[in-house]
Amino acid sequence: MKTKSRDVVQMSRLTSDRALSGHAQVSRALGAEILAGVHPPGANLPGEADLLARFQISRTVLREVLKTLSAKGLIASKTRVGTRVLDPSHWNFFDSEILAWKVGLGLDADFRTNLTEIRQAIEPLAAELAAGRCAKAQVRALRERVDAMRSLRHDRQTFAEADLQFHLAIGQASGNPLIRSIGGVIEAALVASFSLSSPTDDPELQAATVAKHEAIVDAIEAGNPAAAREAMLAVIEAGVRRAETSIKPKAALRASVSRRGQGTSL
Repeated sequence: MKTKSRDVVQMSRLTSDRALSGHAQVSRALGAEILAGVHPPGANLPGEADLLARFQISRTVLREVLKTLSAKGLIASKTRVGTRVLDPSHWNFFDSEILAWKVGLGLDADFRTNLTEIRQAIEPLAAELAAGRCAKAQVRALRERVDAMRSLRHDRQTFAEADLQFHLAIGQASGNPLIRSIGGVIEAALVASFSLSSPTDDPELQAATVAKHEAIVDAIEAGNPAAAREAMLAVIEAGVRRAETSIKPKAALRASVSRRGQGTSL
């Protein structure tokens, strides 16, 4: 019998365990703290002496770290003011590292909704464009991606990776380099979805999910942009429903435990 993983899905680009440089480690630590609200918008980061003592790095490395965080819209440094955390409206959530740090902290309901909305805006368009521009070799590549999703040997991790490769291939087939650049957003959305519930939890659900992806390729190969758009929307919405179905019982259980705890304390 196949063992189903219930662990948090880790995608290669967002949650890599590869060794990080000192610069990357400090950037991730401070960036994640800013995203988590440890250093709230409008507040100053700790001073240079405190950061050097905490991380045991050189001034040169610290300057590079602050440049990195500034380029991502997280902070701004001013003479006699210090290094201040900017309002979230400045944060670049299309940046793959910011998305990775956000995934590491856990994706709340509001952010999952944000990810869904951007996918609904971009991915159906990508499928529509692919239906008008996709070469035969790209169609074959998409078929191969779908076939890779069929295996009943998948766990959550491997299925999520196969699904991601399919969606990235759609972006490639769209012929629009700007659409291809949102791969990190798609990846974060799939991490959020498959960490809550995966098609691999049920063979019938997995088969239905694969069929929905295959319908996208069918529409692209037929040169039917409208059908490709609708098929992609159906895939995204099915993922949202699956995640919501998983969340509701967990939320009800937490509420029940909370009520029992309150009753005991009376």
